[in-house]
Amino acid sequence: MALNSVNTNNGAMIALQNLQATNRELDTVQNRINTGKKVNSAKDNGAIWAIAQGQRSEISALNAVKDSLDRGASAVDVSLAAGESVSDLLVQLKEKALAATDSSLTTAARSALNEDFKAIRDQITTVVNNAGFNGVNLLNGSQTAGYRALANTSGTTITVQDEDLRLGGTINTVTATMSIGTATLAATALTAVNGSIDRVSASLARLGTGAKSLETHRSFVGKLSDALEAGVGNLVDADLAKESARLQSLQTKQQLGVQALSIANSSTSILLGLFR
Repeated sequence: MALNSVNTNNGAMIALQNLQATNRELDTVQNRINTGKKVNSAKDNGAIWAIAQGQRSEISALNAVKDSLDRGASAVDVSLAAGESVSDLLVQLKEKALAATDSSLTTAARSALNEDFKAIRDQITTVVNNAGFNGVNLLNGSQTAGYRALANTSGTTITVQDEDLRLGGTINTVTATMSIGTATLAATALTAVNGSIDRVSASLARLGTGAKSLETHRSFVGKLSDALEAGVGNLVDADLAKESARLQSLQTKQQLGVQALSIANSSTSILLGLFR
Protein backbone atom coordinates (compact mmCIF):
# COMPACT_ATOMS: atom_id res chain seq x y z
CA MET A 1 0.00 0.00 0.00
CA ALA A 2 1.39 3.38 -0.97
CA LEU A 3 1.53 5.78 1.98
CA ASN A 4 2.03 9.07 0.23
CA SER A 5 -1.26 10.99 0.68
CA VAL A 6 -3.76 11.83 3.37
CA ASN A 7 -6.25 13.15 0.78
CA THR A 8 -6.85 9.90 -1.09
CA ASN A 9 -7.16 6.56 0.69
CA ASN A 10 -7.73 3.93 -1.99
CA GLY A 11 -7.69 1.11 0.55
CA ALA A 12 -10.49 2.69 2.56
CA MET A 13 -12.59 3.29 -0.57
CA ILE A 14 -12.21 -0.32 -1.69
CA ALA A 15 -13.01 -1.61 1.80
CA LEU A 16 -16.10 0.62 1.93
CA GLN A 17 -17.35 -0.57 -1.47
CA ASN A 18 -16.96 -4.21 -0.43
CA LEU A 19 -18.69 -3.55 2.89
CA GLN A 20 -21.62 -1.86 1.14
CA ALA A 21 -21.94 -4.82 -1.26
CA THR A 22 -21.94 -7.20 1.69
CA ASN A 23 -24.63 -5.13 3.43
CA ARG A 24 -26.82 -5.24 0.31
CA GLU A 25 -26.49 -9.02 0.11
CA LEU A 26 -27.24 -9.25 3.82
CA ASP A 27 -30.40 -7.16 3.38
CA THR A 28 -31.51 -9.50 0.57
CA VAL A 29 -30.94 -12.62 2.68
CA GLN A 30 -32.73 -11.14 5.69
CA ASN A 31 -35.69 -10.19 3.51
CA ARG A 32 -35.89 -13.74 2.18
CA ILE A 33 -35.79 -15.16 5.68
CA ASN A 34 -38.45 -12.71 6.91
CA THR A 35 -40.86 -13.35 4.02
CA GLY A 36 -39.90 -16.94 3.21
CA LYS A 37 -39.70 -15.93 -0.46
CA LYS A 38 -36.77 -15.41 -2.79
CA VAL A 39 -39.07 -13.50 -5.19
CA ASN A 40 -41.35 -11.28 -3.12
CA SER A 41 -41.95 -8.53 -5.67
CA ALA A 42 -41.36 -7.69 -9.32
CA LYS A 43 -38.19 -5.88 -8.20
CA ASP A 44 -36.63 -9.19 -7.14
CA ASN A 45 -37.18 -10.97 -10.47
CA GLY A 46 -39.73 -9.48 -12.85
CA ALA A 47 -40.14 -12.52 -15.11
CA ILE A 48 -40.57 -15.06 -12.31
CA TRP A 49 -42.87 -12.74 -10.37
CA ALA A 50 -45.11 -12.29 -13.44
CA ILE A 51 -45.34 -16.07 -13.96
CA ALA A 52 -46.12 -16.66 -10.29
CA GLN A 53 -48.75 -13.91 -10.27
CA GLY A 54 -50.47 -15.48 -13.27
CA GLN A 55 -50.60 -18.84 -11.51
CA ARG A 56 -51.94 -17.21 -8.36
CA SER A 57 -54.84 -15.79 -10.37
CA GLU A 58 -55.48 -19.30 -11.75
CA ILE A 59 -55.53 -20.73 -8.22
CA SER A 60 -57.95 -18.02 -7.09
CA ALA A 61 -60.25 -18.77 -10.03
CA LEU A 62 -60.13 -22.50 -9.23
CA ASN A 63 -61.54 -21.70 -5.79
CA ALA A 64 -64.66 -20.38 -7.54
CA VAL A 65 -64.80 -23.59 -9.61
CA LYS A 66 -64.59 -25.68 -6.44
CA ASP A 67 -67.39 -23.66 -4.83
CA SER A 68 -69.62 -24.24 -7.88
CA LEU A 69 -68.88 -27.97 -7.85
CA ASP A 70 -69.56 -28.13 -4.11
CA ARG A 71 -72.97 -26.49 -4.56
CA GLY A 72 -73.77 -28.82 -7.44
CA ALA A 73 -72.74 -31.90 -5.50
CA SER A 74 -74.91 -30.84 -2.56
CA ALA A 75 -77.91 -30.16 -4.80
CA VAL A 76 -77.58 -33.55 -6.50
CA ASP A 77 -77.13 -35.33 -3.16
CA VAL A 78 -80.35 -33.78 -1.88
CA SER A 79 -82.12 -34.79 -5.10
CA LEU A 80 -80.85 -38.35 -4.76
CA ALA A 81 -82.09 -38.59 -1.17
CA ALA A 82 -85.50 -37.26 -2.16
CA GLY A 83 -85.64 -39.48 -5.25
CA GLU A 84 -84.95 -42.54 -3.15
CA SER A 85 -87.81 -41.52 -0.87
CA VAL A 86 -90.10 -41.20 -3.90
CA SER A 87 -89.05 -44.68 -5.02
CA ASP A 88 -89.82 -46.07 -1.56
CA LEU A 89 -93.23 -44.40 -1.60
CA LEU A 90 -93.99 -45.91 -5.01
CA VAL A 91 -93.15 -49.33 -3.62
CA GLN A 92 -95.70 -48.71 -0.87
CA LEU A 93 -98.24 -47.57 -3.45
CA LYS A 94 -97.68 -50.80 -5.36
CA GLU A 95 -98.44 -52.81 -2.26
CA LYS A 96 -101.69 -50.90 -1.69
CA ALA A 97 -102.74 -51.04 -5.36
CA LEU A 98 -102.02 -54.75 -5.62
CA ALA A 99 -104.00 -55.45 -2.47
CA ALA A 100 -106.94 -53.42 -3.85
CA THR A 101 -107.16 -55.52 -7.01
CA ASP A 102 -108.67 -58.28 -4.89
CA SER A 103 -112.34 -58.24 -5.84
CA SER A 104 -113.30 -60.02 -2.60
CA LEU A 105 -112.39 -57.05 -0.41
CA THR A 106 -115.08 -55.59 1.76
CA THR A 107 -116.12 -51.99 1.22
CA ALA A 108 -114.51 -50.95 4.49
CA ALA A 109 -111.23 -52.66 3.68
CA ARG A 110 -111.08 -51.15 0.19
CA SER A 111 -111.87 -47.72 1.60
CA ALA A 112 -109.03 -48.05 4.13
CA LEU A 113 -106.60 -49.09 1.40
CA ASN A 114 -107.72 -46.20 -0.77
CA GLU A 115 -107.14 -43.68 2.03
CA ASP A 116 -103.66 -45.08 2.62
CA PHE A 117 -102.95 -44.94 -1.12
CA LYS A 118 -103.99 -41.30 -1.39
CA ALA A 119 -101.96 -40.29 1.69
CA ILE A 120 -98.84 -41.95 0.28
CA ARG A 121 -99.53 -40.44 -3.16
CA ASP A 122 -99.73 -36.94 -1.70
CA GLN A 123 -96.52 -37.52 0.27
CA ILE A 124 -94.67 -37.84 -3.04
CA THR A 125 -95.61 -34.25 -3.88
CA THR A 126 -94.35 -33.08 -0.49
CA VAL A 127 -91.03 -34.85 -0.94
CA VAL A 128 -90.50 -33.54 -4.47
CA ASN A 129 -91.32 -29.94 -3.54
CA ASN A 130 -88.88 -30.01 -0.62
CA ALA A 131 -85.95 -31.49 -2.54
CA GLY A 132 -84.19 -28.14 -3.03
CA PHE A 133 -80.74 -26.96 -2.01
CA ASN A 134 -79.76 -23.30 -2.24
CA GLY A 135 -82.69 -22.66 -4.54
CA VAL A 136 -81.91 -25.62 -6.83
CA ASN A 137 -84.50 -28.39 -7.16
CA LEU A 138 -83.80 -31.01 -9.80
CA LEU A 139 -87.03 -32.97 -9.16
CA ASN A 140 -89.89 -30.49 -9.43
CA GLY A 141 -89.45 -29.28 -13.02
CA SER A 142 -88.03 -25.85 -12.08
CA GLN A 143 -84.52 -26.61 -13.42
CA THR A 144 -85.36 -27.51 -17.01
CA ALA A 145 -81.73 -26.92 -18.07
CA GLY A 146 -80.38 -28.97 -15.20
CA TYR A 147 -77.59 -27.77 -12.93
CA ARG A 148 -74.53 -26.34 -14.66
CA ALA A 149 -71.42 -26.42 -12.48
CA LEU A 150 -68.20 -24.67 -13.48
CA ALA A 151 -65.62 -27.15 -14.75
CA ASN A 152 -62.62 -24.86 -15.28
CA THR A 153 -61.46 -21.24 -15.19
CA SER A 154 -62.53 -20.73 -18.81
CA GLY A 155 -66.21 -21.03 -17.89
CA THR A 156 -66.83 -24.52 -19.32
CA THR A 157 -69.57 -26.33 -17.38
CA ILE A 158 -70.54 -29.82 -16.29
CA THR A 159 -74.31 -30.36 -16.53
CA VAL A 160 -76.43 -32.66 -14.39
CA GLN A 161 -79.85 -32.94 -16.03
CA ASP A 162 -83.01 -32.54 -13.96
CA GLU A 163 -85.38 -35.47 -13.37
CA ASP A 164 -89.01 -34.34 -13.06
CA LEU A 165 -90.57 -36.74 -10.53
CA ARG A 166 -93.80 -34.81 -10.03
CA LEU A 167 -97.08 -36.69 -10.11
CA GLY A 168 -98.57 -37.03 -13.58
CA GLY A 169 -95.28 -36.44 -15.39
CA THR A 170 -93.51 -38.52 -17.99
CA ILE A 171 -91.42 -40.32 -15.36
CA ASN A 172 -93.92 -40.65 -12.53
CA THR A 173 -97.23 -41.30 -14.25
CA VAL A 174 -99.15 -41.71 -11.00
CA THR A 175 -101.54 -38.76 -11.13
CA ALA A 176 -102.50 -36.42 -8.30
CA THR A 177 -106.10 -37.74 -8.41
CA MET A 178 -105.38 -41.44 -8.87
CA SER A 179 -107.22 -43.76 -6.48
CA ILE A 180 -107.88 -47.45 -5.91
CA GLY A 181 -111.55 -47.15 -4.90
CA THR A 182 -112.53 -50.07 -7.17
CA ALA A 183 -110.76 -53.16 -8.44
CA THR A 184 -110.63 -51.63 -11.94
CA LEU A 185 -109.11 -48.42 -10.66
CA ALA A 186 -106.66 -50.45 -8.59
CA ALA A 187 -105.51 -52.39 -11.67
CA THR A 188 -104.99 -49.15 -13.59
CA ALA A 189 -103.07 -47.67 -10.68
CA LEU A 190 -100.93 -50.79 -10.36
CA THR A 191 -99.86 -50.53 -14.00
CA ALA A 192 -98.97 -46.85 -13.56
CA VAL A 193 -97.06 -47.52 -10.34
CA ASN A 194 -95.06 -50.39 -11.85
CA GLY A 195 -94.00 -48.25 -14.81
CA SER A 196 -93.18 -45.33 -12.52
CA ILE A 197 -90.96 -47.48 -10.31
CA ASP A 198 -88.87 -48.51 -13.31
CA ARG A 199 -88.56 -44.96 -14.66
CA VAL A 200 -87.76 -43.43 -11.26
CA SER A 201 -85.04 -46.04 -10.79
CA ALA A 202 -83.56 -45.02 -14.14
CA SER A 203 -83.75 -41.35 -13.10
CA LEU A 204 -81.92 -42.10 -9.88
CA ALA A 205 -79.24 -43.95 -11.84
CA ARG A 206 -78.71 -40.86 -14.01
CA LEU A 207 -78.55 -38.59 -10.98
CA GLY A 208 -76.07 -40.96 -9.38
CA THR A 209 -73.89 -40.80 -12.48
CA GLY A 210 -74.06 -37.01 -12.38
CA ALA A 211 -73.14 -36.96 -8.69
CA LYS A 212 -70.16 -39.21 -9.37
CA SER A 213 -69.05 -36.97 -12.22
CA LEU A 214 -69.13 -33.89 -9.99
CA GLU A 215 -67.30 -35.69 -7.22
CA THR A 216 -64.57 -36.93 -9.57
CA HIS A 217 -64.08 -33.50 -11.13
CA ARG A 218 -64.09 -31.81 -7.73
CA SER A 219 -61.28 -34.12 -6.63
CA PHE A 220 -59.35 -33.32 -9.82
CA VAL A 221 -59.76 -29.56 -9.35
CA GLY A 222 -58.50 -29.87 -5.77
CA LYS A 223 -55.40 -31.75 -6.93
CA LEU A 224 -54.85 -29.24 -9.73
CA SER A 225 -55.05 -26.34 -7.30
CA ASP A 226 -52.56 -28.05 -4.97
CA ALA A 227 -50.18 -28.70 -7.87
CA LEU A 228 -50.34 -25.05 -8.97
CA GLU A 229 -49.65 -23.86 -5.43
CA ALA A 230 -46.65 -26.18 -5.24
CA GLY A 231 -45.47 -24.84 -8.59
CA VAL A 232 -45.70 -21.24 -7.40
CA GLY A 233 -43.79 -22.25 -4.28
CA ASN A 234 -41.03 -23.76 -6.40
CA LEU A 235 -40.73 -20.44 -8.26
CA VAL A 236 -40.79 -17.96 -5.40
CA ASP A 237 -40.12 -19.73 -2.08
CA ALA A 238 -36.70 -19.35 -0.50
CA ASP A 239 -34.53 -22.28 0.62
CA LEU A 240 -34.37 -21.28 4.28
CA ALA A 241 -31.65 -23.79 5.15
CA LYS A 242 -29.42 -22.34 2.43
CA GLU A 243 -30.33 -18.77 3.35
CA SER A 244 -29.54 -19.44 7.01
CA ALA A 245 -26.05 -20.66 6.11
CA ARG A 246 -25.58 -17.70 3.80
CA LEU A 247 -26.70 -15.31 6.55
CA GLN A 248 -23.98 -16.55 8.89
CA SER A 249 -21.40 -16.27 6.12
CA LEU A 250 -22.40 -12.70 5.29
CA GLN A 251 -22.46 -11.65 8.94
CA THR A 252 -18.88 -12.87 9.27
CA LYS A 253 -17.98 -11.13 6.03
CA GLN A 254 -19.59 -7.93 7.32
CA GLN A 255 -17.56 -8.01 10.52
CA LEU A 256 -14.37 -8.58 8.54
CA GLY A 257 -15.32 -5.71 6.20
CA VAL A 258 -15.76 -3.36 9.16
CA GLN A 259 -12.35 -4.36 10.47
CA ALA A 260 -10.78 -3.92 7.02
CA LEU A 261 -12.29 -0.45 6.72
CA SER A 262 -11.05 0.42 10.18
CA ILE A 263 -7.52 -0.71 9.29
CA ALA A 264 -7.60 1.20 5.99
CA ASN A 265 -8.79 4.37 7.75
CA SER A 266 -6.06 4.15 10.38
CA SER A 267 -3.26 3.42 7.91
CA THR A 268 -2.74 7.11 7.04
CA SER A 269 -1.84 7.86 10.63
CA ILE A 270 1.48 6.14 9.93
CA LEU A 271 2.42 9.23 7.93
CA LEU A 272 2.47 11.24 11.15
CA GLY A 273 5.62 9.35 12.19
CA LEU A 274 7.49 10.95 9.35
CA PHE A 275 7.02 14.42 10.85
CA ARG A 276 8.12 13.74 14.42
